[in-house]
Amino acid sequence: MAQKILGLRTTIYKVADVNQAKEWYTKAFEVAPYFDQPFYIGFEVGGYELGLQPEEAPVKDKSESVLTYWGVNDINAEYNRFIALGATEHEAPTEVGGGIMVATVKDPWDNIVGLIYNPHFKISS
Repeated sequence: MAQKILGLRTTIYKVADVNQAKEWYTKAFEVAPYFDQPFYIGFEVGGYELGLQPEEAPVKDKSESVLTYWGVNDINAEYNRFIALGATEHEAPTEVGGGIMVATVKDPWDNIVGLIYNPHFKISS
C-alpha cells in the first residue's frame, strides 16, 4: 500500500509587513525567495517550503499550539545568530534526550521559529 502522507512540505508564517519579513527571513535562513508576490513569499529551505503571508489584521498574541522545527548542525550558533538578527528569546537550546537539542525564538512578528539538532534524523525521499 502506498504511503498517503508524504511528509511536511510547507510552513507558513503570517506577518504584518511582508516586505520587512522577506528581508528578515532572507537573512535568517540565508536564502532568497523563489516566489515573491504581495500575497505570498516562498522560500525553498533544504527541500521544504517556508512561506510568508500578510496578516489582514496583525495579531499580538499568536498561538503556541503548533511548532515547526528547522534542522541545524550547530543549534547554539544558529540560536545566537537569530537573536542577533532581531529575534527574541523564547526557549534556549535544551537537550531533550538522545543528543537531540531544541530551541525556539520569536521573529519580529511574534511567530515562533523552532530550531532542532537531531543527529538521528535522516531525510527520506
